[in-house]
Amino acid sequence: MRESCGIFGVYAPGVDVARLTFFGLFALQHRGQESAGIAVTDGNGVKMRGSMGLVSQAFTENHL
Repeated sequence: MRESCGIFGVYAPGVDVARLTFFGLFALQHRGQESAGIAVTDGNGVKMRGSMGLVSQAFTENHL
């Protein structure tokens, strides 16, 4: 069993945190290359997106 992961968090009101998180996960993807996910909130709810594969395969420009 392989278990490794990279966790990246951002708190930056008024900033495109999904984009910052994408680049943070990209920098950490050597910690776990099987899947990637992002969760963001605007204070009213949480939006999540995740997929199997590398960060660059899991997210497109439209996802951010």
